[in-house]
Amino acid sequence: MKYLSLVKKAHLLLLIFVITSCTALVAQNKKVTLEEIYSGTFGTKGMDRLRSLKNGDQYTILNVDRRNGVSSIDKYDYKTLEKAETILSSSKSNSIPFFTSYEFSSDESKLLLATEITPIFRRSTLGVYYLYDINSKKITKISEDKIQEPSISPDGSKVAYVRDNNIYIYNLVSNTTTQVTTDGEKNKIINGVTDWVYEEEFAFVRAFEWNSNGTKLAFIRFDETNVPEFSMDVYGSELYQTQTVFKYPKAGEDNAQVSLHMLDVNSGKVTAIDLNNPYYIPRIKWMNNPEFLSVQTLNRHQNNLKLVQVNAKNGSTQTLLEETDDAYLDVTDNLTFLKDDSFIWTSEQDGYNHIYLYDSTGKLKNQVTKGAWEVTNYYGYDSKSGRIYYQSTENGSINRDVYSIRNNGKTKKRLSQKLGRNSADFSADFTYFINTYSSATTPPEFTLHRASNGNKIKDILDNRNLLVKLQDYNLSPKEFSTIEVNGNELNMWMIKPTNFDANKKYPMFMTQYSGPGSQSVSNSWMGSNDYWYQMLADEGYIVVCVDGRGTGFKGAEFKKVTYKELGKYEVEDQIDAAKKLSELPYIDENRTGIWGWSYGGFMSTNCLLKGNDTFEMAIAVAPVTSWRFYDTIYTERFMRTPQENPSGYDENSPINYPELLKGKYLLVHGSSDDNVHVQNAMRMVEALVQANKQFEWDIYPDKNHGIYGGNTRLHLYTRMTNFIKQNL
Repeated sequence: MKYLSLVKKAHLLLLIFVITSCTALVAQNKKVTLEEIYSGTFGTKGMDRLRSLKNGDQYTILNVDRRNGVSSIDKYDYKTLEKAETILSSSKSNSIPFFTSYEFSSDESKLLLATEITPIFRRSTLGVYYLYDINSKKITKISEDKIQEPSISPDGSKVAYVRDNNIYIYNLVSNTTTQVTTDGEKNKIINGVTDWVYEEEFAFVRAFEWNSNGTKLAFIRFDETNVPEFSMDVYGSELYQTQTVFKYPKAGEDNAQVSLHMLDVNSGKVTAIDLNNPYYIPRIKWMNNPEFLSVQTLNRHQNNLKLVQVNAKNGSTQTLLEETDDAYLDVTDNLTFLKDDSFIWTSEQDGYNHIYLYDSTGKLKNQVTKGAWEVTNYYGYDSKSGRIYYQSTENGSINRDVYSIRNNGKTKKRLSQKLGRNSADFSADFTYFINTYSSATTPPEFTLHRASNGNKIKDILDNRNLLVKLQDYNLSPKEFSTIEVNGNELNMWMIKPTNFDANKKYPMFMTQYSGPGSQSVSNSWMGSNDYWYQMLADEGYIVVCVDGRGTGFKGAEFKKVTYKELGKYEVEDQIDAAKKLSELPYIDENRTGIWGWSYGGFMSTNCLLKGNDTFEMAIAVAPVTSWRFYDTIYTERFMRTPQENPSGYDENSPINYPELLKGKYLLVHGSSDDNVHVQNAMRMVEALVQANKQFEWDIYPDKNHGIYGGNTRLHLYTRMTNFIKQNL
């Protein structure tokens, strides 16, 4: 165990800085409370998402005042950061409704405004949309009905959208609407937007795209006919409950059958494209040449990914690129076509996620980035300088930095300047970028930089007032280190009690998520849970987080070792880390607890059962208790199907060994969780009851996977805090 062996030598400096900078904080007496955490006392100021204008000198920001029902789009200059003008502001006098998001047309002459937005699932929404002409000041309502995913054509003359599972096109010139598809039907056929499992696991909703000149519209059709239905009771406040019913393919069950179709806008003809029956179509993207569409296809095992070029004139196809993997392949949004339709692609093919450059025929030109570190974000390509901009873990896996590099892999430059979590938002012409930075000791700060060399031009916004406020509280530094477990150096942080005495023994409370490719040990500013951990530390608990095998940003081999065995190696690492930490003289080996949410709840439950000689208590919030209950795309990516891998599913599912429970267990779930269904909790409860094991459990009515709304979070964390105090 190497408590001061940080991921890089720089981490030692970080630890010293943390301890030094927090000395004054520790001396204070004010205690963090749950009421403060969930009333926003420790909230940070941030910048609303900006959009860089094509001139490269200016950007726009949406300012929303919900209390007064006013929203505006304001234009700012990069050089001065001063507001140049207000492009649009909602007002009854000018008939502009209150809007909450916007999208520019390609030539930036029109704005698509979203109003009356209501959520469907995690990413999907319904809304009433308007198109505003900046020059004429004319505003047009796209449809009287609530619609999904409207998109302006490149020439600004049309808007395509989805209503009731069908695609429509509104013509701004003729003020007419054309229905493109007619077979859309709830829980059966979907055109142009994704089904539940695609939305959740492939992370996109709009499943149609205009080509570069607006003459073609490609879209995906989902046939959900054979997908089993899932139903959820919604209790509400009326005399009778209602029910939400939707298609949800659980592991091993039928997915929607997907197909690709092409609309010729002028003729109105829709043509089916033969892709040789792909199992998944996780991405479509037009190339710069309006006659060519790129399509990514995946097999059911998600270990064979193809990038296919479709000729929009005749429907013919050609495979540009194909990747295979012994485990699985991730789908990203990093594909970028350059002017000549050569393209940039990210891949783990050399063991780490890196950037590759291919010509327009799919021939590899060169690997742009290399090394035992990961590219974690791709920002774009500047054709003038030939430089690619990206974010990576080159300064340690718990940190993020912003870099640029030539497309030939030479003259790499580090553009960010501080150790911690850096991310960038570049101007359209890559002259400037706004850097967002935080660390374990520094709350978010925003600064303007030159993209050519990273030099800071000026400060924009920081959260120093929060640091001043925190001086009044009992806070302990988050100490970063690594711990050697099962032959691996695992990233770890520890928070000790504010009045820590090495001669005393303290209970240890572990937190983790542990899901594939995730990261919980990060050199970034505190979230609400971190304040909770500070509160527990002030109550005399040592709080620890360890990222075990299967987590991300340390290479493909480290991440994919859990393939077909979710819950085996990750659980071993948490148990063995707890045992090793319990050898420390100041940790009470008889008072060890663990908690987690979602995948973390699956983990904490397994740790309490399989590590019943190590853990005395566990809390599981919204846990998966059998991967047989979870969706196809996520589960089969890591486990294959239950039919192919029954032992992988059952030997690591806690519902199958409830008799191992010895410690104290709290199980929490929301009854309207459309993601990890409450079925998981109910089956765990039944298994424990039949094993005659005593435990505690709470169900939050009509709450989804996030379990929030009103006082819900305050109630939940009060419940968990009391459980910890009573049982650890």
